Amino acid sequence: MTFEQRISAFNELGQFFNFIINNYSTQDKELAEKFEDWKDDAAYAISDAEAYNNWFTKENIILALKNWSEALTTENLHAWTKKYPYAKAPKNVGIIMAGNLPLVGFHDLLSVVISGNNALIKTSSKDDKLIQLVIKFLYSVNEEFKTIIQTVERLEDFEAVIATGSNNTARYFEQYFGKVPHIIRKNRTSVAVLDGLETEEDLKKLGDDLFIYYGLGCRNVTKLYVKDEAQLPNVFEAIFPWGEMVINHPKYANNYDYNRAIYLLGKDEFLDNNFVLLKKDSSLHSPIAVVNYETYTDINEVKHYLAEHNDQIQCVVGNEMKDNPNHVEFGQTQFPKLTDYADNIDTLKFLAEL
Repeated sequence: MTFEQRISAFNELGQFFNFIINNYSTQDKELAEKFEDWKDDAAYAISDAEAYNNWFTKENIILALKNWSEALTTENLHAWTKKYPYAKAPKNVGIIMAGNLPLVGFHDLLSVVISGNNALIKTSSKDDKLIQLVIKFLYSVNEEFKTIIQTVERLEDFEAVIATGSNNTARYFEQYFGKVPHIIRKNRTSVAVLDGLETEEDLKKLGDDLFIYYGLGCRNVTKLYVKDEAQLPNVFEAIFPWGEMVINHPKYANNYDYNRAIYLLGKDEFLDNNFVLLKKDSSLHSPIAVVNYETYTDINEVKHYLAEHNDQIQCVVGNEMKDNPNHVEFGQTQFPKLTDYADNIDTLKFLAEL
């Protein structure tokens, strides 16, 4: 299969996503009929994904599909891949996918296939339904994908590996896959540094960074740095519109109740607005329904600390943090571009060097 055929296939997938979420009608009559034929399959996959993993609400699945529909244009795919060579001899690349967000492993699948390689995929049980829909749709575009993309129970005959997991599983991945070229991803999170000059709109957008996907992604902000605790009421007020949505989710509510009870029993100090807890804590990572915070006096000390802990951080939000290589504008952490790589490791560069 040629490079252009692969580009065209993923562009068609993006159009299909657009059809799912917007009932978009393409002018291509044959394609329009195909999308209609696949409509029930997509609806079933979305419903099945939500039933199997309650964190995957329909709203969050639709958001993920929307993001990908906008990314998978021919123009975007060409711009993204133009500085990398297409594989002359395809390699079998194993992919161990995460499952914390809808289609979170799709970027790895896209990267492997668009670079001219073959994907051996071990899906996560938490996000199997949507990935399977994607794969079956690609098979319908071009039957050659049946030999290029395969799902497996156990990785074998691989020449490289991209594996996403936790800090604990990374140790096993290193041991098992250490003899072949690999990308092994660990736990990461995101932070926001507030200088007190943020607008109300900035803080409202911060709510998106905190609560989209219920805070389950590595691009979700779990730690705030503030100059003064007097800033926190403004944060609470700005993020208030998120309250009803998150606290009415049973799993989120259970985490909120559990963490609140633990902190009360431990006599820990925290701030509470009935849907999220703000806890003074030095840790970058926080539990679900909790956001850690610290105060600072010198912004350079914060910058130095974040630089030292860069291997734990995916995104850094803040008006004073534009010089950080991981800087993202308020409200944009959950809308990555094709060039925004997990763990900030350029996947296409890795694949080009195999």
